Amino acid sequence: MKSLESDGHEAKQTIPAPAQLFQQLIVPQNIETTRKFYATNDELIEDIAYAYRGVIHQLYDAGCRTIQFDDCTWGAIVGDAAAQRYKSLGLSLDVVKNQLLHVNNLAIEGKPADLQINTHICRGNYHSTYFTSGPYDSVADYVFARENVNTLYLEYDDERSGGFEPLSKVSADKVVVLGLITSKSPKLEDKATVIARIKEATKYIPLERLKLSPQCGFASCDVGNKLTAFSVLSAIAKEQLLESVK
Repeated sequence: MKSLESDGHEAKQTIPAPAQLFQQLIVPQNIETTRKFYATNDELIEDIAYAYRGVIHQLYDAGCRTIQFDDCTWGAIVGDAAAQRYKSLGLSLDVVKNQLLHVNNLAIEGKPADLQINTHICRGNYHSTYFTSGPYDSVADYVFARENVNTLYLEYDDERSGGFEPLSKVSADKVVVLGLITSKSPKLEDKATVIARIKEATKYIPLERLKLSPQCGFASCDVGNKLTAFSVLSAIAKEQLLESVK
C-alpha cells in the first residue's frame, strides 16, 4: 500500500472494531458456542483485545500510520428499542455499553504514539439501505467522551441521526468528521444547507476540530449503493465545503 501512495496522501487500513467482533460472539445464535471456550465476557474481551493489539502492531511495523475501526455496535444501540432488545436477552444495556467501550480501549492500549486510530460509527449501508436509527445522546458519554480514538466519523446525512447536541460530550482530544454528504442517494445536497449544518455543529464543538465527509462508504458491500460514478465524484467534491465556513 505504501508504494501506491501519492504525495500528500496516506493510506489507511480499515478493520472491524474489537467491539464488533465481541458483539457478534455474544448474540443469541452464537453465545452457546462462545461459552464453550469463554466462561465469561471478561475473558472473551481480554483475548479479543490481545489479538487486536498484535494486529495493530503488525500493521504499524508494515508502515501503517492510520487505522480505522468500522463499528456498527454503537449505531445498533442508539434507538429506543435497544434497551428492550437487550432486556429480552437478560442483559443490561448499560453493562453492554461499558463492555463495548472497554474492549475497544483495551485493544488500543499501548499503541505507538504516532499511530492514528479513528472510528466510524456505522448505521448500515447495504444497497442504499440502513439498519438503525436514533440520536447519539444515549452513547455520547461512552464513545464520544471516553473511547480513546483520535477521530470520530459520524453519520449525519438525515434526521435519523438526531441533532448535534451530543457533540458537546466529545473529549477535547478528538476530531469529529461530520458525515453530512449521503452515500445512499444520487441526489446532491444543497451547498448552503450543508454550510448551515456545519455552523450549527459549531455551537457544540469548535470548527477547527471539524471535518466533512460522506456519511459512509460508496460501496460497502458487493452490490454497492444506488449511485452512478458521476454522483459519487460530485459528492466527493462537496467535501471541500468546509473551507467555505467562516
